[in-house]
Amino acid sequence: MTPQTNAVSKNITVTGTKRYIAAILSAICMGFGQIFNGQFVKGIVYIIIYIFAIISGLDFWKYSYWGLTTMGETPGKDHSLVIMIESLVGVVLFLIVLGIYILNIIDAYKNGKLRDQGYRVPGIKQTIKNVVDQGYALAYLSPGMIFLILVTLIPLLFTTLIAFTNYDLYHSPPAKFIEWVGFNNFKMIWSFGGWKRTLTYVFSWTVVWTVLSTVSTFGLGLFVALILNQKDIKGSKIFRTILILPWAVPALVSILIFTGLFNTNFGPINDLLAFFHLGPVRWLEDPTWAKIAVLLVNLWVGFPFQMALCTGILQSIPQDIYEAAMVDGASPFQKFFKITLPLVLYSTAPLIIMQMSYNFNNFNVIYLFNQGKPPIIGLRDAGGTDILISWVFKLTLDKLKYNYAAALSLIIFIIVAGFSIYNFRRTRSFQEEDMLQ
Repeated sequence: MTPQTNAVSKNITVTGTKRYIAAILSAICMGFGQIFNGQFVKGIVYIIIYIFAIISGLDFWKYSYWGLTTMGETPGKDHSLVIMIESLVGVVLFLIVLGIYILNIIDAYKNGKLRDQGYRVPGIKQTIKNVVDQGYALAYLSPGMIFLILVTLIPLLFTTLIAFTNYDLYHSPPAKFIEWVGFNNFKMIWSFGGWKRTLTYVFSWTVVWTVLSTVSTFGLGLFVALILNQKDIKGSKIFRTILILPWAVPALVSILIFTGLFNTNFGPINDLLAFFHLGPVRWLEDPTWAKIAVLLVNLWVGFPFQMALCTGILQSIPQDIYEAAMVDGASPFQKFFKITLPLVLYSTAPLIIMQMSYNFNNFNVIYLFNQGKPPIIGLRDAGGTDILISWVFKLTLDKLKYNYAAALSLIIFIIVAGFSIYNFRRTRSFQEEDMLQ
């Protein structure tokens, strides 16, 4: 090998290390790699962020780490919840700073690679232009993401942390510290006799309530929409307007009115049954009748929306399909089950999934109608019509058992999120097949 060849090889080896030097310098201190690459303004910005995060936030980082190991040291002075919130916010901010730190290393490596390849590193004007051209979508989404983190992510993480503590009436700060108990709350709910029996009962009724309330409102709404969509029905617009009125009335008002209508002693519904020599029915005192009553109330409140939704879908179905089916000799039932119902379900599947998720946590109807009553002997702080979310509400405000309520909230979140994701991925409404082909 000639001396000239050795010089070229040595030059390639040396210049090929700029990317690694820049990355190592940025790993030592944010901004050093950018300054090494000749990007002084960007490097100074990274250095300022680094100094602010390390020096100005030393006390905050210290308390954040402290909150992960203890919930307080001085009774009456240290508040466990405040410490937990500060720790949570500190962890979130640390992850943000860590993300900036990683991006700083990647940026230094990429620009060092450009230098190794003989290209010029972008200056400050070109960097700003690249950010505007390539990062405008991130810039538009950033305010919404920050707001989402503040109002959704942090409360969700806080509830998750509470589920692993003993926070209740007897362990309430600042008089007493909260302690980490691991999975004991979940073990108690799943294994202890009274809690296990209550969870089984409430969860079973929640599933039944979710299915029946969704199917009943959608079924009645579709049935009424089909009738009013017939061409030979006179005054269909008037009937449609009248039937939409229950949706226009605030649900709170309707539910409270129905509480009086279903009253066992002086309710008009029992008076009407007495006219036909029936009853009286113990609507609010018997668990079975109370469940039927709350389903009927939800049916009244919810079917107008489904009727309006199905009406719009039915009117958008091309009539050529029905005419072709008539030529083929299809019966009305065949046209409904082979054409109408699949097309309606195709269009409404996402909304039905969302409606089921909503009904799973439909606190308003359950609690406003009868406060989850009637009481049942053997259930812990739950009534005959309580669903999971109303049970959590009672555990939180009535019994101050925040740890069990948080554990149940986490279980509810996992169930609803898993159900929604699974069904959204499987529904044909999100696939590219054309139902009309």
